[in-house]
Amino acid sequence: MSDHAKYLTTEVDGQIATLTMIRTDKRNAMSDGLIAALENAYVTLPKEVRVVILTGAGGHFCSGLDLSEHVSRSAEDGVYHSRNWHRVMEMIQFGGKVTISAMEGAVIGGGLELAASTHVRIAEPSVIFQLPEGRRGIFVGGGASVRVGRILGADRMVEMMLTGRKYGAEDGLRLGLTHYSVEAGEALPLARKLAEQIAGNAPMSNYFMVQALSRINDMSRSDGLFTESLCAALVQTTPDAEEGLNAFLEKRAPVFR
Repeated sequence: MSDHAKYLTTEVDGQIATLTMIRTDKRNAMSDGLIAALENAYVTLPKEVRVVILTGAGGHFCSGLDLSEHVSRSAEDGVYHSRNWHRVMEMIQFGGKVTISAMEGAVIGGGLELAASTHVRIAEPSVIFQLPEGRRGIFVGGGASVRVGRILGADRMVEMMLTGRKYGAEDGLRLGLTHYSVEAGEALPLARKLAEQIAGNAPMSNYFMVQALSRINDMSRSDGLFTESLCAALVQTTPDAEEGLNAFLEKRAPVFR
């Protein structure tokens, strides 16, 4: 068994891959080993895979930093360590595959950072969203200050971290930490349904939705509007744009590349 196989399994079914975190004795805790396994999984997926479903075995998504592996680092090493996590989270968000998180149980600390780097999030009633770093004497280092901060707003994130507040699935839906709140056992079935739907979209439309919208959100209003025009002009030149228009006029389902 490779080191990666201790942390993650990969199943590919046509255009959809399912990645399952399997370190159940640790509630799928975030670690350098899991980060490496995630990177390896994404870079080795077949080209035809368009959508990834990310989930956790054993009743938990990801319980955050594995404190048993936490080591003392110099400031220099700490920066490099954090930046490596950022690199892998950026790859998940912008690497070209759409990722759906099917979540239950712990979505805590680094687990919430991981979920926030994915594009669609589905939560079951058992989900707990939390950023407990303040109670551990540490600070977020996997991207939460940007990704979770953008979702919640800085003010609410400050309170969440200061108090160690836990949010459930319904609160998460209200706040934007999840896009769907479903009954127990329904996250994976919904993830598969949405994955099939997303995989059936025009590939360049999916690509620009993932690549452009978050970046436009970082821009000034005028820069964002100009970038939107460029994106629209590029996407409408693809064969899929012509197929989508023809399908609409002919009152049939489009058949994209």
